Amino acid sequence: MGKLVYSMITSLDGYAEAAEGDLGSGAEVEEVHTFIGDLFRPVRTFLYGRRMYESMVFWETAHSLPDAPPHIVQYARDWQAADKVVYSTTLESVASERTRIERTFDPDAVRRLKDETDHDLSVDGPNLAAQAIAAGLVDEYHLFVTTSVVGGGKRFFPDGVRLDLELVDQRAFDSGLIHAHYRAR
Repeated sequence: MGKLVYSMITSLDGYAEAAEGDLGSGAEVEEVHTFIGDLFRPVRTFLYGRRMYESMVFWETAHSLPDAPPHIVQYARDWQAADKVVYSTTLESVASERTRIERTFDPDAVRRLKDETDHDLSVDGPNLAAQAIAAGLVDEYHLFVTTSVVGGGKRFFPDGVRLDLELVDQRAFDSGLIHAHYRAR
């Protein structure tokens, strides 16, 4: 049985998407990117909303960029090897291999997917993750906390949901970014 993992870069005040601007720096350095690549290599299925998929589809061709460093090439190859499910009512087609579109998020279908696989799955994007969290599907959380306070936007954790989490691991990077890994109790 696979675990469903939710991970996002988040501001110090808990926003996975800033209302204005970006979430700050720290995640783009090689040390952090390599850590994220190693951490998510076991994930073989990514669940995306349309906007998150449109930002991640970059990895379909990132390996072919001139002078792409090895950690970028490795992440691109890992992403390309994984299955992708995009939940969207508006997306007409996909621009990556191993990708399918679902028109609605069905918690029971995701539960079956988790039960029937021997690898981990990832849900990405605060809107889609909020649905998975509300349905009790998320097993682990990885927060990559920047040093910025952004004052508003879309929260990492949705409003109205209470969770009791266990801290599994934490790591601080030289860039100031902090990784916190939690498991649902």
